[in-house]
Formats: sequence, structure tokens, C-alpha cells
Amino acid sequence: MVKGLIFDMDGTMVDNMMIHHRAWQRKLSALGLEMTIDEVKEKIHGVNEEIIKRTFGDRFTASERKQIAWEKEEEYRNIFLPELKLIDGLIEFLEAAKAANIPMAIGTAAPPENANFILDNLNLGHYFKGVFHSGSVTKGKPDPQIFEKAAASMGLKTSDCVIFEDSITGAEAAKRANAPSVIVTTTHEEAEFAHFDNVAVFIKDYTKLSLEEVMSF
Repeated sequence: MVKGLIFDMDGTMVDNMMIHHRAWQRKLSALGLEMTIDEVKEKIHGVNEEIIKRTFGDRFTASERKQIAWEKEEEYRNIFLPELKLIDGLIEFLEAAKAANIPMAIGTAAPPENANFILDNLNLGHYFKGVFHSGSVTKGKPDPQIFEKAAASMGLKTSDCVIFEDSITGAEAAKRANAPSVIVTTTHEEAEFAHFDNVAVFIKDYTKLSLEEVMSF
């Protein structure tokens, strides 16, 4: 029986992947590399410092790559702030879960500054028993460590929870956590998840998703 809910953040709570692409485009341009937004979407993905290393080789030192990565995330937050909002229907879903005393937690691969940026600006912290980000774990997704910590913050096992995700790696982490998942199709098409047997439902937003449906998974 489902006892708790775990949410990824980027692409799952906020539809922000295009914001990240725009931030990368601006940062790369400042470093002398002009790319179209389609080129950014195709080529720029993964861990920030690894992206910089892969793109520029040995042009930057490790400390410089770390600084550039931080500046890119600052650019992301600056771009996103004026248009920051939750995916449609999510606030109503969170309210319903809170009213029903269903515990909730967050397990995101985002850096802590980005997680806090969204939680603080949208006043969401009171909904969640625990918030876990890239600084909370030693193993990133698809390892289920972050979901295990999120479940533990609610006094639960991952198998007691439904995990909300948008990415392939997130779905894999949910599968390894032995948890059913709800996939928000902001980032990937349904067909890309065909090999996962733990996906309970696909949604484009939360407007038609009922708490009763989720608790029955």
C-alpha cells in the first residue's frame, strides 16, 4: 500500500529544462562558443563540470570549471525567476496530499542552490518532510540512494512510496528502488520509457491526476 510520495524537481515539479538550455547558451556564448538552442539541447547534457571539460578540453582548470558551473546555475536562476511557477495542477495535488496527511519528500539531482531557489520563492518547504539534492548523496541517479534518503525522512521504505519523475535516469532509479513511478512528460516521450515495468501512469501535468488514483498504485 502506498504510504508516501517522493518528487524529483527539474522537469517534474517545474518545467524548467528549456531554461537550463537558455542559460547554457548564454554562458557558452560568454566563453566564445556560439550554439543554437537546438545544438545546446542535443549536445549539452550531464554534470556541469563534465560538460565544460568535454566542450573545452583543457582550456580551464578544475577550479575554473567549478566556477563556470556555478555561474551557469546563477544565470539559470536569473532567467527563471520572472517566470517561475509549478507545473499546472501540482499545487492542488500537494494541498490534497497534505490535507490527507500523506507524507512527501523531494529527491532531486539539482544543486542545493537551485532546490532552495524553487522551494523558497514558491514557499513550498512546508509540504515536505525532507528535501534531498546533489549535495545529499554520494551516488547520483540512476542509483536509488537519494530516493532511499527521501523515504527514510518519512519513516518509510522506497517500496512504500510513489516516485514522480520526468527523466530516464530517474525512472531507472525508481525501478531500482522497487517503487512505482508517475512520469511527467515534460522532457521525454512515453515511448522512451517502454522498458520500465514500474511506470504506473504518464501525465503531461497534474490537472487530471487524483490523489486517490496515486494512492492505489
